[in-house]
Amino acid sequence: MTSRLLTESLGSPDYDGIRAALRHDTSAEVLAVRGLSVRAAVVPLFRRDEAGALRQAVRIEAGPGLTLRLGDAEESTDDAGRATLLVPAVDAPRRLTLEVRDGAGLVGAAPLDVTPQRKWSVFVVHHSHLDIGYTDTQGTVLRHHLDYLDAALRLSRETDGRPDDARFRWSVESSLPALRWLATRPADQVAEFVDRTRGGNIEVTAFPMQLHTEACSIDELYRQLRFVADLRDRHGIGVRSAMHTDIPGAVVGVVDALNAAGVRYLAAAHNWAGRSVPYITGGDKLGRPFRWRAPSGRELIVWFTDTPHGMAYMEGNTVGLVDGYDLAEDLLPRYLSSLADRPYPYGPGTFGWYAAPGQVGADKAPDVLDAVHLRVQGAHADNAGPSIMPADIALRWNATWEYPRLRTATNADFFEHVEEHHYDRLQVHEGDWTDWWADGLGSGARPLGHVRRAQNVLRTAETLHSLAGAEAEGLDDAYDKAALFDEHTWGAANPWEDAEEGGDSGGLQWTRKSAVGYQSYDDALDLLQAGARRFGATLGPAPDALASFAVLNPGGAARTDAVRAFLPRDVVPVDVPVTLLDARTGEPLPHHEEEVDPDEWPTRPIGRHLEVVVPDVPGMGRVRLDVVRGENPAPEPVDLGRDGVIENEYYRVTYDLAEGHLASVFDKAAGRELVNADAAAGFGQYVYDRYATAPHFNHMSGHMLVHDKTLLGDRALGRHAAVVRCERTAVGERLIVELTGKGVDWIRTTLDLHAGVPRLDLRFQLGKQPTATKEAVFFAFPFAAGGPPAAWELTGGVGGTGVPSVPGSAEHMRPIRHWVAFEDPDLTVAWATLEAPLVQFGSIHMPYAPFPPTTDDEPATVYSWALNNIWDTNFPSQQQGETTFRYAVASAAGGLPGRRLGALAAAGLTDPFVATLTTGTEPAPPAAAFASVDDPDVHVTSIGRDGADLVVRLRSLSAAPVETTLTVPGMRGATVDSGLGRDAAQAPVRDGAATVRLPACGIVAVTVKGNL
Repeated sequence: MTSRLLTESLGSPDYDGIRAALRHDTSAEVLAVRGLSVRAAVVPLFRRDEAGALRQAVRIEAGPGLTLRLGDAEESTDDAGRATLLVPAVDAPRRLTLEVRDGAGLVGAAPLDVTPQRKWSVFVVHHSHLDIGYTDTQGTVLRHHLDYLDAALRLSRETDGRPDDARFRWSVESSLPALRWLATRPADQVAEFVDRTRGGNIEVTAFPMQLHTEACSIDELYRQLRFVADLRDRHGIGVRSAMHTDIPGAVVGVVDALNAAGVRYLAAAHNWAGRSVPYITGGDKLGRPFRWRAPSGRELIVWFTDTPHGMAYMEGNTVGLVDGYDLAEDLLPRYLSSLADRPYPYGPGTFGWYAAPGQVGADKAPDVLDAVHLRVQGAHADNAGPSIMPADIALRWNATWEYPRLRTATNADFFEHVEEHHYDRLQVHEGDWTDWWADGLGSGARPLGHVRRAQNVLRTAETLHSLAGAEAEGLDDAYDKAALFDEHTWGAANPWEDAEEGGDSGGLQWTRKSAVGYQSYDDALDLLQAGARRFGATLGPAPDALASFAVLNPGGAARTDAVRAFLPRDVVPVDVPVTLLDARTGEPLPHHEEEVDPDEWPTRPIGRHLEVVVPDVPGMGRVRLDVVRGENPAPEPVDLGRDGVIENEYYRVTYDLAEGHLASVFDKAAGRELVNADAAAGFGQYVYDRYATAPHFNHMSGHMLVHDKTLLGDRALGRHAAVVRCERTAVGERLIVELTGKGVDWIRTTLDLHAGVPRLDLRFQLGKQPTATKEAVFFAFPFAAGGPPAAWELTGGVGGTGVPSVPGSAEHMRPIRHWVAFEDPDLTVAWATLEAPLVQFGSIHMPYAPFPPTTDDEPATVYSWALNNIWDTNFPSQQQGETTFRYAVASAAGGLPGRRLGALAAAGLTDPFVATLTTGTEPAPPAAAFASVDDPDVHVTSIGRDGADLVVRLRSLSAAPVETTLTVPGMRGATVDSGLGRDAAQAPVRDGAATVRLPACGIVAVTVKGNL
């Protein structure tokens, strides 16, 4: 008896309730008499009679044992009290009379309007959503997906003799299992698989895994699409479409990246999971399908589905397409009717969707096409295998009904139909499709920071190897590790558990997940070290020097910046005073030394670190520094006292020790204060929020609705700082303070102003305490700017306050790449981040839908959302340990576009100078530029190698198309492509320079031929 009290958890979908609501919402009571309620539904279900005339269906729900008559149609209800009456199909509404009789005669009669119905084409796309983890450990999941491909071949073979619409078809949603399958199965099976793809039975789609695309660098995103060419070239498998599943959003760079791979179709499935409310940010205006256009002008045709369309990516499951014919025949016509008549086919209560009052459906128009893309999985679960049931249902359905027509289809089949029949009717939308789940990135802040460092180091490492004339072996593998971390499954269904298998294997899954993130960074550093040594070996030291360093600027623009170089004891003894000379001028450059004492660090290379500011290093170029004997040892640091003030030629910075934040950042050249002293939080202030929600309940955060600050349990600030060090060295001034705050054992803040460098560098290190409490950490940056940010960097694009985005994008937070810029007539200000991508502008928002603000709006305040513990599933349930967050601030006289200053401010974080000893035989020239462009909005992002040729990658930040001159010494010929080697075109070359055209915010790769 007491077992009836037990219920499913909040994380369990209620299919019975969803289906019952669909039946109720698509029918209306037409008769109520003598305790009998009769409900009717006019549904888009058609059959031809013996004379070939088309008749349409009216579904009736009444009591059992009744006789129903409607027009010339008559049927008896079954044991469940249901019947389907077929009346002549109508082109305009027609009123008929419904008569209900029992054994005693007429029970009652009522008018019933029969309305025209669409003649639907239903494309049933059978796939398995790949969660690399979540339902089981990562390796187990991937092995199962290879088993699914074995089964897909068998099922495809079994249905060869069927009508085309009812053959088994399988769409490989994520190509990684297919790539592994093709590499491990016998040749005859591989040949059959390839034949099945060519015959249209199996489709492999473009993305190897389902990515949090906003976590990817643009290089990483493009490299994950290199497999498209591999499938085409190695196996003859054409890739026509992509699927993006579960994650409610994608970056604008996806449009150009897929186009570069030759893919123009994207099926997106957005799982709201209660954390998405796109209908309050314009999503009610987003039609299905639509054309998604990048600033470049390239487009994707996008079909999207989401939670209120039927469990996000299980619409077919929800209407019974894996349960059996009878359930599908009951539910599918009702679903199609709801698509045609209502904003959403399902109302609130569908898994993960609990809309706020007054917001349900908003003004969303019903679907307008008579074709629908309907995903189905072999079971009601992620990582489900293939099933013959959808094909069996299609076989029986099409033999029974004229319309709707069911076609078991591959993903691309649907898009080809849309492009042929409906292309000109589709809405066109531009910009970023900001992900509502991006807040999950903050739940693994430490490994995420390592991956973001790796993404930048890998560009530099590849450049160094390429300039040394070698391939960067292992580069793709390191990028793939970063992508495996950025794959959307960050942990088990119940991440707080630590079982050995299943959805409770949270400990094992996060161990592997975080390890691959850390490994990507470690591999990147290995590649960087090897590349630097190779590069150094191509250059010789000055003949009269003790040693020489080559200092490489891997960024796209010339700049002055600090570099740290290691001088081994076996090259120059540590007791020999040295001076560093700029080989271009012969002038000494002040430097600071830090000796590696063997008594303190016996396990590390012995020598000294030399820190020096090198002026005017060309973008993607190098200078030589010569080490010569000095007259005196390098000067010791000068103690600046405990006032908390540091400065250089450009800025004076004052730290408020009592309040724990920067009180002032004064731009000396502009005579302007950069800090808004009246803001709610101080500049660089540590803000710690705790929320009054319970942990360890699956999907709890997805079912929370808040409209005020009620669930903000506590907010605390870091205060009462103590100066650890405040000093001046030969390369600038540094302030280090430590303070305490909730949620951490300690907070250490380091501020650097390097001599001659127009940038303030900030580093925050936290000793994070582990807790399952729902929490968040922010660093506040209130700027004294005239309004909201003008621009911010995205993966593959630039966003901004006035820049379009896809309707329904998240607006309370922004996952950026590295920089944000403010513009006013007198001053441009830029803020940059390295490890932490999440920002909120103007206010800190509650982390529960609909995400209300908790402070008054301050348009020019950037809140860096450094870490959080909001999610109850998939993401780790707590984080701990020493974690570092680095930022930079820069300003310039008004008129400098924010995009340019933003890139410059970020360069010190993303493209630090690299110094390596020159160990070759021929003395290196004092300076060199390896690749340069003449447009300040175009950047050389990296240099790769294709055999004997260099591949120079360019990125434009301009909102308009640009033409630039690319200069590479020794260049004799060049071809230009959109980033993945396809459709390369010749570029005119003259005197080592090529004319290159880039689309707005575009990316191109220039393959350079010549004596390189």
